[in-house]
Amino acid sequence: DVYKRQEYLFRIADIMRQRKHELSAWMVFEVSKTWAEADADTAEAIDFMEFYGREMLRWSQEQPITKIAGEDNSLEYIPLGVGAIIPPWNFPLAIMSGMAMAAVVAGNTVVLKPSSDSPTIAAKFIEIVEEVGLPPGVVNFVTGGPPTGEAMVTSPKTRFISFTGSKGVGLHINEEAAKARPGQIWIKRVVAEMGGKDAIVVADDADLDSAAVGIVQAAYGFQGQKCSACSRLIVDETVHDELLAKVVALTEQLNVGQPTEGDTNVSAVINKRAFDTTLQYINKGVEEGGEIVTGGTGDDSQGYFILPTIIDNVQPGDTIEQEEIFAPVLAVIKARDYDHALEIANGTEFGLTGAVYSGSEERLERARREFHVGNLYLNRKCTGALVGVHPFGGFNMSGTDSKAGGREYLLQFMQGKSISRKV
Repeated sequence: DVYKRQEYLFRIADIMRQRKHELSAWMVFEVSKTWAEADADTAEAIDFMEFYGREMLRWSQEQPITKIAGEDNSLEYIPLGVGAIIPPWNFPLAIMSGMAMAAVVAGNTVVLKPSSDSPTIAAKFIEIVEEVGLPPGVVNFVTGGPPTGEAMVTSPKTRFISFTGSKGVGLHINEEAAKARPGQIWIKRVVAEMGGKDAIVVADDADLDSAAVGIVQAAYGFQGQKCSACSRLIVDETVHDELLAKVVALTEQLNVGQPTEGDTNVSAVINKRAFDTTLQYINKGVEEGGEIVTGGTGDDSQGYFILPTIIDNVQPGDTIEQEEIFAPVLAVIKARDYDHALEIANGTEFGLTGAVYSGSEERLERARREFHVGNLYLNRKCTGALVGVHPFGGFNMSGTDSKAGGREYLLQFMQGKSISRKV
């Protein structure tokens, strides 16, 4: 019953509100989110529950179709079946709960496997699911690494896979899901959100103070470990020096420390692998001709800390200009003019988020048409998508443009059934 499923989501949201600070604290503890970032994650989870609950009501109503004489026709949306839900560690409550409960409110059952880096917050969510009385077997919770995920993806009983994570894993899932295995009677559906190499473009007529604030917030919020994070700053060469000075000054004001401290802006990256890989990318950036203007070092004595890093003189096509690093590292690229800036911005295999700062309506309009990303922001930062406000999902190797938090998202977990009766 759609009303009952909707009510479960609303009750989950209510309990999340009551336990908001506890849930946030688990994220501070488990993935090193600052208090502000953790609070936003919990708030987003609540928003997902309420938004998808309301949206499912809309999809369960009579759908608009053309009426003809002599027939009674209708279009109904029914569930797909059993889904594999494989969420990331970087939004371990919001994205995890949103992915799982979007499928559930659409009438499906799911097997939920959280990231090995964030199983505790997922277990706390399951406590809430049990508290609201969701029937056993609707949300099935399992922890484990790649072999567990592989079994979920390849099982002939799996009808769909919802995944958020890296490009490499997403492509592997898509490939495995395409294979029909013995006993499988359907084509599996894959909903994938796979990261980006997101750019902020700053034109020569931009408000540089506003741009600098947006760049620093987007580059270093949660240590740059967001698929929406600004990892490339593409700036008109005529304002490069002035803007860079402002960005460096703001970056060096950031407090790096333990996430439990109230004044911490940037904390540790998720694990040793991320720490080592990030330092390798920084070294690669320098080897290819980049110049570190601030940061560039790490300290793993008290956690996997990497100083917010800015690398200037990066060229289009350089490794750190093309590959997702998922860390507090910003590559700065000079553009000859606005045309060149847009060309550089579109010059990767990704297309998730992007932003343009300009005082020209004509240039902003061009960005609307020509900047090929799923989430484009004009004169504001490229992170901080809000549920129901900024439906989220990207183009190209950034995924299937799933538009989480949007009106169409639930359709991916349903199938349409047309019913016609002669009257």
